[in-house]
Amino acid sequence: MPYEPPPELAGLSLSEIAGLVEARKLPPVDQWQPDKRGDSEMRIATDGKWFHQGGEITRPAMVRAFSSLLRRDADGQHWLVTPQEMLSIEVEDAAFVAVDVVRQGDALAFRLNSDDTVIAGPDHPIMARGNAEVPALYVGVRHGSEARLNRSTYAQLIELALEGGELSVTSRGQTFPLVPR
Repeated sequence: MPYEPPPELAGLSLSEIAGLVEARKLPPVDQWQPDKRGDSEMRIATDGKWFHQGGEITRPAMVRAFSSLLRRDADGQHWLVTPQEMLSIEVEDAAFVAVDVVRQGDALAFRLNSDDTVIAGPDHPIMARGNAEVPALYVGVRHGSEARLNRSTYAQLIELALEGGELSVTSRGQTFPLVPR
């Protein structure tokens, strides 16, 4: 079956975006606790590119499949998890990259480099890190993993914040400061 990328966020209503989120049936990696552990020999670079044994994984469907198996533990280690085993994966910054954002009503929806969609709110917070000179914005994705906003998405979010006159945004009733503390 050929891979069909999702539609552009700007052309979707909030209910359509929520439908995309619901339609993505993800494995219950948070419920799997396999005893067998190892190293996947995989790495996710800062720019969101995936590598295995030094070679880039260029098939979007493969990246999408692997990303559905990601979990991050309390120590910050990322894992690829199946019912049989947990394989460590090196993540240079964040497991995902947010490549687009759109405001729909009272919500901010982000498109990720894996074509996942995340709606910011209490379960998917927006976090400001770094410092005033070199800030970085992230959004929580799932199972402890995060997406770093790329430059254009960062600029889009700042524009949305400035429309309200402050360097913060609100999504699903939660306010998120965009300046690191």
